[in-house]
Amino acid sequence: MGLVTFKDMMRRAQDGGYAVGAFNVENMEMVKAVLAAAEELNTSVILQTTPSTVRYGTAETYAAIVKAESERVKVPVCLHLDHGNSYELSVQAIEAGYSSVMIDGSKESFEENIAVTKRVTDYAHERGIAVEAELGRVGGKEDDLAAEADVDTGVEEAAEFVARTGADSLAVAIGTAHGFYQGTPALNKERLSEIRERVDIPLVLHGASGLSDEEVKECIRRGICKVNFATELRAAYTDAVKALLKERPETYDPKELGKAGMRAVTELVKKRMQVCGTRK
Repeated sequence: MGLVTFKDMMRRAQDGGYAVGAFNVENMEMVKAVLAAAEELNTSVILQTTPSTVRYGTAETYAAIVKAESERVKVPVCLHLDHGNSYELSVQAIEAGYSSVMIDGSKESFEENIAVTKRVTDYAHERGIAVEAELGRVGGKEDDLAAEADVDTGVEEAAEFVARTGADSLAVAIGTAHGFYQGTPALNKERLSEIRERVDIPLVLHGASGLSDEEVKECIRRGICKVNFATELRAAYTDAVKALLKERPETYDPKELGKAGMRAVTELVKKRMQVCGTRK
């Protein structure tokens, strides 16, 4: 099918009361594994790369891989820049062929966040590309971004932020964290519902790796349209490679290592897609 429009995918999710699973990929094998899961379940999917992943391979490399592989499946696919940390990187991803970009100005002041988000949004919208922004601060560590403390997204701030930036989707901080959780997270789901009442664009949940299925489903019922999964995919891929080498230490063919990692990622992604209730 090839790449489709991110904004249309998000609006369908919002209207249908489900969320699209968004999965961070690091290499060709993970791209193929996520798409295999989407194809098997006949569901839409978002593939994401972070700034460090782009530095590892370049935006052009990942765009080419995802474009080629997306044309081999019959389901809608988007390629998204996750936690874009600059206007320049956003432009690079857009020019490379990404379906959408996230500009993460959450570490900046409210006004500075608005300024950089609007600058990216203006550029992207001229080219028909959607923009995800973040307001508040999701704890933990994602790529180069680390937050020592969570800052929940303010309800009125969210309404003002969306109105002034024109962002197409908004990542909200309600107590989730990037990386694996050290304890049981306490999510402010009432805050999520309040934001949903004041903001009409699709909302995004970051830090879903390690959340219970019921927590994710409840967030979707309260308005989340996109759920990000990253850390657990990396762990599943790496653990499968380690297990293969432990069982068969004589293995030297990288393709065998890749196949083991792909199988593990595909099974994990299918489970997460089913939790999200994603549809084609």
